[in-house]
Amino acid sequence: MHARAVAASTTALLGTAALLLPLSPARAADSGARPVVVAHRGASAYAPENTLAAVDEAAALGVDWVENDVQRTKDGELVVLHDDSLRRTTDVEEVFPDRAPWKVKDFTAAEIARLDAGSWFDPAYAGARVPTLKQFVHRVERHDQKLLLEIKNPQLYPGIERQTLKVLSNEGWLDRPRVKHRLIVQSFSADSVRTVHDLKPAVKTGFLGTPPVADLPSYAAFTDQINPSYGSLSAGYVAAVHAFRGPHGKPLEVFTWTVNDADAARRVAGFGVDGIITNTPDVVRDAVGG
Repeated sequence: MHARAVAASTTALLGTAALLLPLSPARAADSGARPVVVAHRGASAYAPENTLAAVDEAAALGVDWVENDVQRTKDGELVVLHDDSLRRTTDVEEVFPDRAPWKVKDFTAAEIARLDAGSWFDPAYAGARVPTLKQFVHRVERHDQKLLLEIKNPQLYPGIERQTLKVLSNEGWLDRPRVKHRLIVQSFSADSVRTVHDLKPAVKTGFLGTPPVADLPSYAAFTDQINPSYGSLSAGYVAAVHAFRGPHGKPLEVFTWTVNDADAARRVAGFGVDGIITNTPDVVRDAVGG
C-alpha cells in the first residue's frame, strides 16, 4: 500500500481503532526514545549480505540487532540466504552450470557449502560461504547481538516454521532471556507468522507489510509488529498501528525497511517508528541518535 492510500485509510479508520482497543502510551516520537537500528542482512552495505562477515561488520559498527533470511535446502538444512535462487549472490552458475535455475531447494547443503558467496560483492570477500542457520546464530551469539529472523518463501518449504523454531531451540535461542529481549521472527506471510505464534506463543513476531487499518485487529491476535516498507509509511499509519495491543499485551510496534540514508531515517523516526532496518546501520544510527 502506498503512503497516500495509507494516510487516507488512517484518517477514516483511526477512530475505529481507538474504539476497538485502548490507545498506547506515548511512542518513540513523543517520548524521546530512539528507534532500534537493525542491520539488514547484516551490515550489507559493507560486507556480502547474509554472510558471517556481514554479522561481524555489524558488530564492528556497534550494532546490536541483525536481520537475516532463512531458506531450506533439498536435504532439509536451513541456510541463510535472501533469494530463493543461488544465482545472484554465489558462483553457482560456474560450479554447477547445468543446474539452472539454481533454486536453493534443488541443492543439498553440502553443494551449497562449496559456493563462493563473497566474490560477487568484492574480491576481498572471496571464499565467504552461505551459512547455515546454526552457524549464523552462533556468530550472532558470539557478538552478544540480537536477531530479527525472516522466514522466506514459506510456501516453498512446508513446515519451515516448526523447523526454524527447532533449530533456535537446539541452539539455546528459545530460552527466556533471548525470547524476551533478543529474538523476533517475521515473514511476509501472515499464515507463517500465525504458525510461529501458535507453535511458540512466547516468541515475538512481526508481519512484513502494510495491512489496511481495518484489518489490524485480526493481525494483533498473532503478531507483535507491523513492519512496512518505509515508502508506504505515514505518521497517521504508525499511530494507528500503535493503537492496538498485540498478543503479549503490549502496543504493536513498527519496524520499517529498508532505510539507507539520513534524511529518510530522520523522516521515519519522526513518524514514531520503533525500529529502522537498514543496510547502512552506522548512517541511520548517526541520523536518529540511536
